[in-house]
Amino acid sequence: MPQGIWVIAEQKEGKLKKVTLEMLSKAREMGQEVTALLLGSGVEGLAADLGQYGADKVLVFDAEVLKDYSTDAYTKVICDAVKEGDPSVLLGPATASGKDFLPKVAARLGTGLASDCTDLSMEDGKLVATRPMYAGKCLVETVVPDATPQMASIRPNVLAVGDPDASKSAEVVKKDVNVTDADLKAVLKEVIKGASEKVDLTEATIIVSGGRAMKDADNFKILWDLADALGSGTTVGASRAAVDSGYATHDMQVGQTGKVVNPNLYIACGISGAIQHLAGMRTSKVIVAINKDPEAPIFQKADYGLVGDLFKIVPLLTEEVKKLKAQD
Repeated sequence: MPQGIWVIAEQKEGKLKKVTLEMLSKAREMGQEVTALLLGSGVEGLAADLGQYGADKVLVFDAEVLKDYSTDAYTKVICDAVKEGDPSVLLGPATASGKDFLPKVAARLGTGLASDCTDLSMEDGKLVATRPMYAGKCLVETVVPDATPQMASIRPNVLAVGDPDASKSAEVVKKDVNVTDADLKAVLKEVIKGASEKVDLTEATIIVSGGRAMKDADNFKILWDLADALGSGTTVGASRAAVDSGYATHDMQVGQTGKVVNPNLYIACGISGAIQHLAGMRTSKVIVAINKDPEAPIFQKADYGLVGDLFKIVPLLTEEVKKLKAQD
């Protein structure tokens, strides 16, 4: 009989993603044994952290073929593990990689997948997933079908991370990785990093975004200045209009055709608030809008609004933040 909650732990360059800790904290609340699946190369040392955040057992799949993310390799390893271990619930991150491999895992296992969920609960042994619909205009509760494992992917930055328990340790089990060249339809040859390492939009706690009103790519500097002043966990985003105009790169795009974000604070500068953009940031905890048009739709969603010239307001905000930080 299927039992236990399995969490697919996402890590990058030897560091656990925050969404992994969020999933473990939620799984710990659901009253079943929690097992974490840890894939990568040279990652066994992360097992201790997984235990402190809620994992009772950690299955470690450590191999060179898993050093860099591969859809085929991850799908094969996870499906093999699930068929052997038979969990009742399988959770994964709704990140770029998670959205890539989780549907393939669900299809191979012949089960369903509740995607991009914002909350989870167990009722009478069934997984109940809360997820947004219609561009985030409403939330629905989805009961995952009887097929096992019951699968769900979790939107980053929406669940609380519980306090780590330093006294708790997980049982660590090293597993064989049975992936051959025949299993890989594509092989990663090289990873070319960008010029700067920015906080990923989906994991940022504060986002300062610019729209078409930024007028030029160079003007985004004032947004970066504010982001730097606000400190770690802050990054800069952009609307589709700004990206299409060449002011920002696509990896900065927030919205229905960009990234869905859930920061504690979202500062929208010169963004009108089209429904496509709101779909990507409306679940932010606090939204601040800066726009010279008092009738801009963004003000209907914002918790705080500043009507005025962003090129005057943003630098003033930056200076005030620096003054407050200097008092700490």
